[in-house]
Amino acid sequence: MGLTRRHFIATATASAALPWFGGVSFAQSKELNIFAHRVMENVSNGTAGGDVTAPFKQATGATLNWATFETGPLHDRVFREASLGETTVDIAFILNTYATPRVATLFEPLGPHQAADPIENMDDIFPGLREAMTFGGEMYGVPFRHASTGLHYNEEILAERGFTAPPQTIEEFIEIAKACTYTRADGTPVVGYILPGVSYPEVIAFARAWDADFITPDFKVVADSEAMITALKAIRELYEAGAVPRNLVGMKAEDANTWMQTGRAAMTMSSMSRNGLYNDPEKSQVAGKIKTTTFPVAAALKSKYEVAPAKVEFWSMAIPKNSKNKDLAWQFIKAMSAPEATLAAALNGNGPIRNSTYDDPRIIERLSYAQDERRVLQVARVPLPAFDESARAADFFREEAEASLLGMKTPEQAMADLVARVEPLMPS
Repeated sequence: MGLTRRHFIATATASAALPWFGGVSFAQSKELNIFAHRVMENVSNGTAGGDVTAPFKQATGATLNWATFETGPLHDRVFREASLGETTVDIAFILNTYATPRVATLFEPLGPHQAADPIENMDDIFPGLREAMTFGGEMYGVPFRHASTGLHYNEEILAERGFTAPPQTIEEFIEIAKACTYTRADGTPVVGYILPGVSYPEVIAFARAWDADFITPDFKVVADSEAMITALKAIRELYEAGAVPRNLVGMKAEDANTWMQTGRAAMTMSSMSRNGLYNDPEKSQVAGKIKTTTFPVAAALKSKYEVAPAKVEFWSMAIPKNSKNKDLAWQFIKAMSAPEATLAAALNGNGPIRNSTYDDPRIIERLSYAQDERRVLQVARVPLPAFDESARAADFFREEAEASLLGMKTPEQAMADLVARVEPLMPS
């Protein structure tokens, strides 16, 4: 993949943003090579928020060379480069599911950089994101973009079945999903809930209504907990009631999008940013009818959580340990995580990683679900900690969840078997 260069935007815009660097200026010419998914470059060089990188370039005189890849090839290339004696990669954007403790050793510990030249108000960055990039008490990446899970519902379908508001508890959700499984007056069959399969991210997102986990951040396998078994029983209950598709085990995220866009499903769980997709008049038959809110928590947990501690996935900025430009790379990370940069990127369509960004009137106006997303991020956590055998663990989860759904095993037996299969895969 070839490198592409981005140039300065108007001098006036860049100069206005110089306070991000406290007046510091670097005269000599420098270059930073950034390896990322293309979406990171897009939200860094957008229209509504402008060129987020401009203040950094103006202050340092640096040129940014973006090399963009799809997710898998990106990480293969970055990890290979980071394993060499020396690399030309200065900044690597890493998805949380790839950030294993072993992989972290390939990257620069950021604690000393933060101590010497700190990112402004680091505590403003949502804790679940920061903690997931911390290994052995050391930070190895700074979050840049998130995708947090919410509930999308077709308010017209709910109204037809007598519901004037989305569910407030998971118990209400299950009843509404059953009630919204029907055939509409125009002959369209509707399911109450479109769940895109039973792989671990989808099941865990649903199970977080009971605060369930598959594997804890300290690598304890807890899939046989009462909370997870309750969630699997609820999915089975919805399946038997016809409130989820009969071909559930073969469903994909794209299928869920299509069912929501064509009015064949009343509710789904996915990234809150999908609200735009579901309400796009050029792509959706139900544009304007899909609302987005938080996923409800179990009634028994209302005193602990206001909303379900949903799953969140995110990208972070890291510096390869063998990079030759570590100080300049840190200046880039510091600039891109500043409050002003986070806001500008959010206006370009990025998932903001700072709590304070959700106070800006432009974000409130732009995102109808902004405050609900903030509420989710305050308690959200990743669905699975990254570790070397995570792919195998994910396969085992799907196999056992399918066995539970299809009645081949009880949920209790399926999860007991899952724990036995996955525990040997855990890092020491």
